[in-house]
Formats: sequence, structure tokens, C-alpha cells
Amino acid sequence: MRLILTAVLFAVIATTMMGAGITFVLSTPGYTSMMLMLAAGAGFVLALPVAWFVASSVLKAVR
Repeated sequence: MRLILTAVLFAVIATTMMGAGITFVLSTPGYTSMMLMLAAGAGFVLALPVAWFVASSVLKAVR
């Protein structure tokens, strides 16, 4: 059950974190395409443990 919930939450959390990173990079002067790709990649990678933690917290609250 946790894996399914993590996958659903990952779709939302990854999109949000990647968007926040890209927005931050776009607000800095002199950004490059490499900075945009790194921000999107970092948001994607960091979203997995965040989604796992949120899924665990939700399941604990429900039980």
C-alpha cells in the first residue's frame, strides 16, 4: 500500500519540486540551460524520499 501511495504522491511532489527549482534558476540573472537541467534533476531525485516520508506519515495518520 505504501508503494502505491508513494508513486501517486511522487507524481505531484516531483512536479512541484522541479517547478520550484526551475523558477528559482529562472529568477537568477545569467542562468544557463545546464542550471535548468540540474534544478529539474535535483527536484526529481529529492522528491522520492519526500514522497516516501509523506506516504508514511499519511498511513500512520490513517491507522
